[in-house]
Amino acid sequence: MAERKVLNKYYPPDFDPSKLIRLNKQPKDRPSGGYVVRMMLPMSVQCNTCGEYLYIGTKFNMRKENLTEYYLGIQIFRFYFKCTRCSSEITMKTDPKNSDYICERGATRNYEPWRDIESAVVAYKKKRLQEEEGDAMKSLENRTFDSKREMDILDALNEIKLENRRYANPDLDKVIEMVSRNKDLQLDQTDEEKLAKFRKRKTIEPQEDKSEENTGKEETKKEEKEFEEPVPKPKEKPEPTQESKTANAPLGFKLPFKLKAKKK
Repeated sequence: MAERKVLNKYYPPDFDPSKLIRLNKQPKDRPSGGYVVRMMLPMSVQCNTCGEYLYIGTKFNMRKENLTEYYLGIQIFRFYFKCTRCSSEITMKTDPKNSDYICERGATRNYEPWRDIESAVVAYKKKRLQEEEGDAMKSLENRTFDSKREMDILDALNEIKLENRRYANPDLDKVIEMVSRNKDLQLDQTDEEKLAKFRKRKTIEPQEDKSEENTGKEETKKEEKEFEEPVPKPKEKPEPTQESKTANAPLGFKLPFKLKAKKK
């Protein structure tokens, strides 16, 4: 099966590629230097002939034209497309100054955001001039504020330049020394912190232990008192009288003393 697939073409020995006739695929109605590009409309426009609104994001097959105009080395291009309703031609051009597009012919743009910024800047300048006309102190304050802001900007730029110069050609030996020094400092700080914690612990622990021991002994004593059974006290025997002694004496036993008769 692999032998049937002919991938190589046969070129005779008398083949001359310079004699081949090239086909011109460029259409007749297209101007030189232009080609068709599939592109979305970058802005909302209104057609001047029929009043149709063409919204942003609508896809068109636009004809692109390379112009000889430049802005700061950026080439400017022109695009041609047709209205979807009346098929009238509309042209627009790139505007690298404002990072936008300009509608040149056949339609008018509905909203241009960069114009709002320009109008706001112009209004601020007019307001500032009106304030400074009748008040000399206000104009002086504005000038000092502007000069201070410029000085701050210059100082920040100088700092950035110095940092860039410092890190442009770094010395490896110095970098290694700085890193090792920082590590030593960090280790010293950690050691000092550990020593301080250890000293605090030494001073606090014995007092806590004594107090804990005392409280423990008191608690154990209280518990023992609670659980101890009450011991009964021995009853006191009454002293024996003479009558009780004679009554309790056994028969044939003589008392060592004589009993006195009671007086009536």
